[in-house]
Amino acid sequence: MNYSVKIAGWDKPVTVEVGQTILDAAISQGVPYPHGCRSGNCGACKSRLISGDVEMSPYSEFALTQEEKASGLVLACRSVPWENAEIAWLGEDETIVHPVRRMMCRVTALDDMTHDIKRVRLEIRSGGPFSFSAGQYCSLTFSGQDARDYSMANTPEETELEFHVRHVPGGASSAYVAHSLSTGDEVLVEGPYGTSWLREAHRGPIIALAGGSGLAPIKSMVERALNLGMAQDIHLYVGVRGERDLYLEDHFKALHETHSNLKFVPVLSEAGPGASGRRVGFLHEAVAADFTDLDGCKAYLAGPPPMVEAATAMMLDRGARREDIHADAFYTEADKASLESPQ
Repeated sequence: MNYSVKIAGWDKPVTVEVGQTILDAAISQGVPYPHGCRSGNCGACKSRLISGDVEMSPYSEFALTQEEKASGLVLACRSVPWENAEIAWLGEDETIVHPVRRMMCRVTALDDMTHDIKRVRLEIRSGGPFSFSAGQYCSLTFSGQDARDYSMANTPEETELEFHVRHVPGGASSAYVAHSLSTGDEVLVEGPYGTSWLREAHRGPIIALAGGSGLAPIKSMVERALNLGMAQDIHLYVGVRGERDLYLEDHFKALHETHSNLKFVPVLSEAGPGASGRRVGFLHEAVAADFTDLDGCKAYLAGPPPMVEAATAMMLDRGARREDIHADAFYTEADKASLESPQ
């Protein structure tokens, strides 16, 4: 038995097989449904269930709070219908839809940014043209490896793609990039995906928080904002464990020299040799010490889930509106799998 699910604003309903999620069915039938992790962690596919009955598999409270669920919101990536239904994804302050491309790319450069982060630059050989909004990500498949998601660090106007790949302990794909990937190799790239992208019409202050390799999408957004001549204050906080984990510091200092509205603040969570004069602590603590009122700001967060969740809670407490907080939590495959395990 199949069910019919009408998506508000989409011409025709999608057919959902028994046991299939609404998101999987929609994507397979060409619907550009907003989504991110597809595992109940990020909240990008948060939607309002207008009618019908769905069952949701386990998900993170960060992605959907109990209050949101009680108000009729669901996660499309976890929602399996048990009857015909109607659903609507939540409206955005700006609507941008880029066609999803399947592209063959070639590695043009590999650079060690830190002891465990490698910058990968790719040239698109076929499957373009490619467009995306600063802050989005793609799915990358390296030779013999499973597909993994990585955010673009380049700006949309650049033709060469740039990704920052951190070697995750136990991660096969990231280990391949760290030890086996070579210039000239082919990489399959699919995308763009994600809803945490720069809102270019916004004119209020920008608070950008990057944890570790979360600097990739944040770099793209900050540089895009500067390239567009966005004149509001842009506060960039970069959080890492220690000095050896900090990268692109000179790059952002140089940007500050030519764009006085950019404020660059590195923060170390662990003080150690060479940390003299650095801010020490957690990212959300640094922002909380600098701001008492975040109403009217746009916040962009990218990096480890604990950082994203702590920063989100702090910003809400400081007056930021939830719709002005755009987060991309970097969940590992282990994080995603934990939600599938029996509770």
